[in-house]
Amino acid sequence: MAKEIWKPGNMLYPLPAVMASCGDQEGRTNIITVAWTGTVCTNPAMVYISVRPQRYSYDIIRRSGEFVINLTTEKLLRAADWCGVRSGRDVDKWKEMHLTPGKAAKLAFAPVIEESPVNIECRVTEVKELGSHHMFLARVEAVQADTAYMDEAGRFHLNDAGLVAYSHGEYMELGKKRGSFGYSVKKKKRR
Repeated sequence: MAKEIWKPGNMLYPLPAVMASCGDQEGRTNIITVAWTGTVCTNPAMVYISVRPQRYSYDIIRRSGEFVINLTTEKLLRAADWCGVRSGRDVDKWKEMHLTPGKAAKLAFAPVIEESPVNIECRVTEVKELGSHHMFLARVEAVQADTAYMDEAGRFHLNDAGLVAYSHGEYMELGKKRGSFGYSVKKKKRR
């Protein structure tokens, strides 16, 4: 197998394509589409988003110290893409994309996106100025989950929501289940 050597770059794909909603003390709210995001820690539950300082949402998050990660589905994909290429300085993304701002359970300023199946409410603990993007490390304060994906036993079926991912400039629909955690070492049942 022949391979080329490229300059250093981010080729860690796929990534979640999420809409981060934010708000501040002056009542400004916005939605920013983010692919530079992920889990940092389980206990305490922590996540991060990385945002360019030039983005409209950057100052809102920096001042309020909070944001919400809203998972993106096939139904929300057009809105997610649109919110990623338009600036909140120029347009009201909520209005233009017919998205509903909802009340966060634990945050004072950042709204949730009601249409998203999962809203992860985050409080910034640290800002790391790393270069082109600044990383907002945050503690998860609450998670809102759409009961439409709950079964009778109270189990949440997130994979039924039609989640999408971002991979090398393209949005990808998540596909077929190929296993579950630990399947490679699980003992087979005897018949």
